[in-house]
Amino acid sequence: MPVLAIALNPTIDVSSQTARVHPTVKVRTHHVQQRPGGGGVNVASVIAMLGGKAELVVLAGGATGAILEDALAAAAIRLHVITIAGSTRIAFMVREEETGLEYRFVPEGPEISAGDVSAVLQVVDQFQGNYLVASGSLPRNATAGVYAEIARCAAKKGIKFILDCPGTTLRDTLGKAPVFLIKPSLEELEVLAGFRLDEEGVAKAASALVRDGASEFVAVTLGREEALLAGAFGTLRVPSKHVVAKSTVGAGDSFIGGLVWFLEAGGPMEHAFRFGIAAGAAAVMASGSELCRREDVFANYGESWLPIGASDVRSV
Repeated sequence: MPVLAIALNPTIDVSSQTARVHPTVKVRTHHVQQRPGGGGVNVASVIAMLGGKAELVVLAGGATGAILEDALAAAAIRLHVITIAGSTRIAFMVREEETGLEYRFVPEGPEISAGDVSAVLQVVDQFQGNYLVASGSLPRNATAGVYAEIARCAAKKGIKFILDCPGTTLRDTLGKAPVFLIKPSLEELEVLAGFRLDEEGVAKAASALVRDGASEFVAVTLGREEALLAGAFGTLRVPSKHVVAKSTVGAGDSFIGGLVWFLEAGGPMEHAFRFGIAAGAAAVMASGSELCRREDVFANYGESWLPIGASDVRSV
């Protein structure tokens, strides 16, 4: 079955490198890459790269929206393009070679209308599948409860709703609709908790969200150290794969894409979580705005257990 990904605020991601970033003067860059981006776009791209079936809803507009749509047309993704009045945003990332630091510039994006949201809900209502992933920030003029609307629409059809978005948007969504899994970072989990969290506090805060019915599962990504999964079973901590880091762009989206691909293929949550970690680490190994590569994901995963029917994906 396909997985439906939703990108309410997609981007055209432009990445490049320079020796050093200076103020005021022109900074000449090289190794320029341009690719479609934004949370839902990246999730769908990873699922397709792994050999799964992906559908993608994008809100796109203006000349940049046409570029985005054209770039996505080459992907093995079934597209649902909803044309909006505003122009699709362009995000910039520059890697400073002397320090290895990344400078990321992400504009807020265009305004959307209630009609645009209604068009998204119509696609959800017609979707035939088990999982829906809503990922990314909200565009301007979107109501705080838009993800809750999508979640309620999915729940009516028995679709499991996965959400990955900024902490304040998570806070506005949880408790208002059924959610299968959320993926907060440490900072986003602290927004939900309302205070700083130590190692023990992370496990308690994630478990509290499960216990209170906010989400069936909570997957907390803790940077390069480890990740934590909370569910009715308790908590599971898994160390992150130590790799040579080139860029962190798309790591969280690769995690979600790998995890939901594994689940849709019939795997259990514990292994899906580990596979998601492998995909996130693989994204860090890639340069610029490039997402994870299939061979790196499976090399990082390093386990023989795969869902039935997915064993041949390694060589696809």
